[in-house]
Amino acid sequence: MTYLALYIAGIASIWWIFRVGWSEGFKTIVSVLIPLVLIIIFNARAGRLLFRNPFVGLISVLPTAIFIYKGSQPFVNGINSWIDRKTNDSVESQNVVDTEVISKEDA
Repeated sequence: MTYLALYIAGIASIWWIFRVGWSEGFKTIVSVLIPLVLIIIFNARAGRLLFRNPFVGLISVLPTAIFIYKGSQPFVNGINSWIDRKTNDSVESQNVVDTEVISKEDA
């Protein structure tokens, strides 16, 4: 069942990247993946420490998920701005040809 979920997530990620482009698709995937991983890791650890059962920690995800999601947004925004900066640097470094517009009357 886990492999099926990962397969569907992979296909959806590929489709999204194809649809919106590399930079926008990667930024969306990062925006979803980082808070998801932090929430799962925190709640599995908290469940193991507090309840001696990681399953109970995963069930108690809603209260902590809101705080972890809001807390991870500056980190996600930093990664997204880094991706935008790298994209802008590569666009500016391409060869640019300067041309002049000549009207028909001047020619």
